[in-house]
Amino acid sequence: MRLSTRIIWNSLVQVASKVLGTVFGLLAIALITRYMGSSGFGRYSTVIAFASVFAIVADLGLTLVTSQLINKKGAEEGRILSNLFAFRLVSAILIMAPAPLLVLLMPYGAEVKQGVWLASLAFLLTSLNQVFVGLFQKHLRTDRIAVAEISSRLLLAIGVWYAINQNWGLVGILCVTVLANLLSFLVHIWFSRRYAAIGLRFDWPIWREIMSKSWPLLTTIVLNLIYLKADIIILSLLKSDHEVGLYGAAYKIVDVLVSLPFMFAGILLPIMVAHWSAGRMAEYRLVWQKFFDYTVILVLPLVAGGIVLAEPIMRLVAGRDFEGSGGVLRVLMLAVGAVFMSCFYTHTMVSFEKQRKLIAFYLFTALTALPLYYVLIVRYSYYGAAWATVYSEAAMLAGSVWVVWRTAQLRPRLKLALISLISSVLMALLIWPVLPWLQSSVQTVLAVVLGLVIYLVAMILMGGLNKSDLAMLSNKQAAPTITYE
Repeated sequence: MRLSTRIIWNSLVQVASKVLGTVFGLLAIALITRYMGSSGFGRYSTVIAFASVFAIVADLGLTLVTSQLINKKGAEEGRILSNLFAFRLVSAILIMAPAPLLVLLMPYGAEVKQGVWLASLAFLLTSLNQVFVGLFQKHLRTDRIAVAEISSRLLLAIGVWYAINQNWGLVGILCVTVLANLLSFLVHIWFSRRYAAIGLRFDWPIWREIMSKSWPLLTTIVLNLIYLKADIIILSLLKSDHEVGLYGAAYKIVDVLVSLPFMFAGILLPIMVAHWSAGRMAEYRLVWQKFFDYTVILVLPLVAGGIVLAEPIMRLVAGRDFEGSGGVLRVLMLAVGAVFMSCFYTHTMVSFEKQRKLIAFYLFTALTALPLYYVLIVRYSYYGAAWATVYSEAAMLAGSVWVVWRTAQLRPRLKLALISLISSVLMALLIWPVLPWLQSSVQTVLAVVLGLVIYLVAMILMGGLNKSDLAMLSNKQAAPTITYE
């Protein structure tokens, strides 16, 4: 099958799975917020933020490392993946273990401390999926990832509904989260059997190479933590559960949105690595430009629509008690735009294995963001946290753009970006007047659909969308290291 056809299929599957997964995920959040209220959701947000600090460190960038190792010419796929999985298991346990112990020393209530134990287990299960994700991305079978994600999110939504009906509280909801993540892990294992026999192996040369490639990513991840999770942690220590809940509800929307650019990155990174390592610069630049175009086409209407419809979206997702989160979401949408573009530029650096050059910018951002979070949160509460997040993401974007230019002199063509910007502004201007009439969930959904239609029509009329774009990514000889079983 042609590579371009595979890319189109995988892109459609990823989009469809993200849509369904997002619907189920938002349904679970809607149930939790309405059940727990702002203060209860504040405790839930604190649990997730605290446990995720260790989970993010445990990530070690192994999905990217997997793509780099198994997409090289002559790679022994089964042997490499078995070593990666063993390394993943050992490192995740060692890094995640301190979380439920350290939380005992923090000034949180018993419910939060117990919740961190369960959340840590849930994150541990998620981290084990990384090796399988890299495998499916290489073989362009992201439909396997989609099945795991959708089934897990569906179980989560159903389980949360049942836990609420049984009045199991925060602990019950987190138990359901553990079960949903376990299902995802088991589905990944089941599907991987067709492509590779993955076991537990310790081959020191491979472990050494894994550590060599992951330590720059680990360094950036640790520095990332300072401005990725400092907001909720500092907010939880300085402000009330109610304020944490309002901020956490808006941030949940952001968490859902920022997973989207990594969808395209996961599909295109193996192809970019193959082109770069083989010296096919013309093909590399073509895929790179398409990656940029897809990112821009997706992020600009999201940011514009999110800013305009912030309050109605928060009412739709979290309920009227969280309507005050709309202002926070409006600010955080600026950070969403920066995250999308940073994903594009940081994956560019990963594709030619120069991610170490980003460390200095991560360090600068971390050192400046941490005091800024403290000062702004003390003075402006959750709005201060939101603006500090915007600063940190914008600073990281500026650094990654500069490094990519200095390293490879890559500069994208901006014609499509300009068309997308005009279309997004037009959409926002046409949607704005209907805001006073958006009082129900149905009206809000219709407004979102209307905005999407306006954007697509404007893009088509200005020549921004072309059916042949995806097919132009490559030809069937573009990336010979990629198989299509």
